[in-house]
Amino acid sequence: MFGIKKNQESTDEVKAFLGSGTEFNGKLVFSGSVRIDGYFKGDILGGGLLISGEGSRIEGNIVVDNFLISGDVFGKLLVKDRIEIDSKGRLYGDIASSVFIVQEGAIFEGNCRMSSPQTEKKQNEKSAMDESENKSNIRSVM
Repeated sequence: MFGIKKNQESTDEVKAFLGSGTEFNGKLVFSGSVRIDGYFKGDILGGGLLISGEGSRIEGNIVVDNFLISGDVFGKLLVKDRIEIDSKGRLYGDIASSVFIVQEGAIFEGNCRMSSPQTEKKQNEKSAMDESENKSNIRSVM
């Protein structure tokens, strides 16, 4: 899963688990891997892998490195490396990621913006240069 080498799997074991039939409202901040099989509403910020298990429901803003969706997800997502919706997963919302995989049978309703980290950096630099240029044009008009 996600091209993880066999020797890395043991270090990326699931560090937190929200089981089926449980509910949580709030903010989740993590590093490593987290699996949600229940209901979660709120913001999620993670440096690692977030797994939405079959039957799960997640609502909120999500910023993670990698995301595997097998349940229902509603919200705005920024996935730094890779997002995958498996055949039973459903995603309703906007995403930004460099790699986006949708398996046959999956549902995605929303907007997607894809870019590599290098492209993102170039866009940020261009935006900063444009802003600087606009400020100098304003000064010259005055």
